[in-house]
Amino acid sequence: MKNFGRWFSLLICLVLMIASGALAEEVPRDFRAWLEQLREDARAAGITQQTLDAALANLVAPEPEVIERDQTQPEQTISLQDYVAARVSPERIAEGRLMLGRYRTWLARVEQQYRVQRRFIVALWGIESTYGRHTGSRPVIPSLVTLAYNTRRGDYFRRELLGALKILDAGHISLARMQGSWAGAMGPFQFMPSSYRHYAVDADGDGRINIWGSVPDALASAANYLAKARWQDDQTWGRPVRLPKNFDVALVGLDNRLPLSRWQELGVRRVNGRDLPRRNLQASLILPDGRDGPAYLVYGNFRALLRWNRSSSFAVAVGTLADSY
Repeated sequence: MKNFGRWFSLLICLVLMIASGALAEEVPRDFRAWLEQLREDARAAGITQQTLDAALANLVAPEPEVIERDQTQPEQTISLQDYVAARVSPERIAEGRLMLGRYRTWLARVEQQYRVQRRFIVALWGIESTYGRHTGSRPVIPSLVTLAYNTRRGDYFRRELLGALKILDAGHISLARMQGSWAGAMGPFQFMPSSYRHYAVDADGDGRINIWGSVPDALASAANYLAKARWQDDQTWGRPVRLPKNFDVALVGLDNRLPLSRWQELGVRRVNGRDLPRRNLQASLILPDGRDGPAYLVYGNFRALLRWNRSSSFAVAVGTLADSY
């Protein structure tokens, strides 16, 4: 009975500890330690205490939905054909044509300054946010905190988080208005904080780089991004092609570049059976869905689109939409 009383007392203490949260908070305590280290790193990077207190207040745990979204990205879970079909719809094509007319003046200026064809700028706009309608409504800082704490790509998102804090600290946007996707992408073109730092520009001349609320700033920032990714305005992105029977698949892949004349000799043709263009561009052949899926010859501008988003499905969707206007 004496031992029973002792174990019963221990059991009661254990129950009380659980009820008070002493054990249940072990994981949050780890998170809080990580968050405190983040604060130290941010202060060392020159971010003010006022910004840190405002941005990191009330963050008590990572957000499970953000982690789940990171693990189920559409580029990784569906075929290229399904991905493109879902994004290059008649409605999106029609709306893109409207945008080309509505912002004709600004698009002309941007096209001339950055040497990027306007149809590709508008196509990126359409794919990224349906022309600004779906820019994301999730607070950016908690999303980036979650992804930085998550170990899968923690180092990358930690850098993006510090970049977002610097944007806030510089006063470019208020904390309440810094909203975006689950991954922390912001504005009509879904710029990550690092993209904002390197490519965002003040096109309307109001003294602010406002990719969230200024269409001219957003359009010019997107064009500046592509220009610095070595975009060539005298070329397109690529084209769908038809392969001959028994084609040598060893030639497939972005590591292989051949002039169009050589692809012509190898029997590659446009999808309607006509010859390839006579211009001797260097091109690579890709089969994103495997040998039985669609084939594409892609040029240097395709690689520029991959600088924007490393997904071949994304780059093909942007090119296909641009060709549809």
